[in-house]
Amino acid sequence: MSKQMNSDEKLIYMTQTPLLKLVFTLATPTIISMLVTSFYNIVDTYFVGLIGSASATGAVGVVFPMMAIMQAVGFMFGHGSGNYMSRMLGAGDSEDAERMAATGFFSAFLMGIVIMIIGFMASDSIAVLLGATDTIAPYAAEYITFLMPSAPFLVASLVLNNQLRFQGSAFYSMIGISCGAVLNIGLDPLFIFVLDMGVAGAALATSISQIVSFFVLLIGTRRGSNIRIKLKNFTPTLENFKQIFRGGIPSLARQGLASLATICLNLAAGGYGDAAIAAMSIVTRIMQMTNSAIIGFGQGFQPICGFNYGAKQYGRVREAFWFCVKVCFVILLILSIAVIIFAPQLVGMLIKDNPEVSEIGALALRLQCIFLPLFAFVIMANMMLQTMGIAGKATLIAISRQGLFFIPTVFILEKFFGLLGIQMSQSVADVLSLMLAIPLTLSVLRDLKDKEAALK
Repeated sequence: MSKQMNSDEKLIYMTQTPLLKLVFTLATPTIISMLVTSFYNIVDTYFVGLIGSASATGAVGVVFPMMAIMQAVGFMFGHGSGNYMSRMLGAGDSEDAERMAATGFFSAFLMGIVIMIIGFMASDSIAVLLGATDTIAPYAAEYITFLMPSAPFLVASLVLNNQLRFQGSAFYSMIGISCGAVLNIGLDPLFIFVLDMGVAGAALATSISQIVSFFVLLIGTRRGSNIRIKLKNFTPTLENFKQIFRGGIPSLARQGLASLATICLNLAAGGYGDAAIAAMSIVTRIMQMTNSAIIGFGQGFQPICGFNYGAKQYGRVREAFWFCVKVCFVILLILSIAVIIFAPQLVGMLIKDNPEVSEIGALALRLQCIFLPLFAFVIMANMMLQTMGIAGKATLIAISRQGLFFIPTVFILEKFFGLLGIQMSQSVADVLSLMLAIPLTLSVLRDLKDKEAALK
């Protein structure tokens, strides 16, 4: 898409361009952005894993829920404001979209400051709450301390990333996120090994990279026809926050419960030693990368859904939904087969000379991939309902996979099957979440069909 397209041209492009071309044009940069976001944790896990300590590797996994909480806040304000912006742009109301952009951005930055203060004041206690064992806790607390300076920038950068994406400017969001990831790859070995900072070096590298990404994304808002962030447009009214929460709560629930699910996973695995925690931490990172590709594809669909729903092109929304479900299913099927085949090698890349961790992780990875293709329908349903502002159903689907089903499943299966129960719990949760998503989504698709017929 042209980087200099004005708002009217952008509306025409989003509502009239053939779906095949439009979906892949918007999805490609969002997939890259999501993969890069996940890459931060993979990079840290990889370089810390070279130290050869299960405790150090486990610390990176233990702190992941803290990162997920910051991401949850950022996604809530980003998706909430972005969903509303895309609908308003589709309806031709750019002034309202500008006010929402500023409100979402500044609110998120302030929340990031609150998270930073709490992290600095209670890093030791947070490490324990996140599921760290006595041997992992010191590493985890150190990681949290060095990560906290970036909290406001990380949260706000996710808002900028999503607002750009919902305007159909995924290219700029991709550039902003990618700059930080490339920098992180260079800084990790420098801080961890050259400066001998260990786990703290990994956290510091991530902090600096996130801050750089923030400023690159901020520059992206000032390019082309993108909405610029202006303090004078900051309007923290009850109605604006209502709209943000309406479109953002599903993201907060999804990411927040992912954080809680990881804590529960750490607690359940903790009874089997640091090796089990490290193994499940590595599996979580690998699966996050896999899932991120599909979430990125879904996020490429969201501006199409928002613009066309706002323009009352209901048939186009339905067509785009089913097209994306089919493509995502095929992608996940291919990825699942590849991961199942190469599971030992993938786990071995992230931990040095630790057969116990590799064995536990490889089996868990294979079990999680069995029903992974089912995630295609669940994530696309969640994206569509959220973008349309159907907060109740979107939130229910969002909390199902990692919260409603996974959290009880991991403890129930662990009780009956031990470590094997922990390793297979995600697959069981995936099947249950699909069973919930199907009836909730089909009713909305039927409603869209009825609205389409009523306009003819």
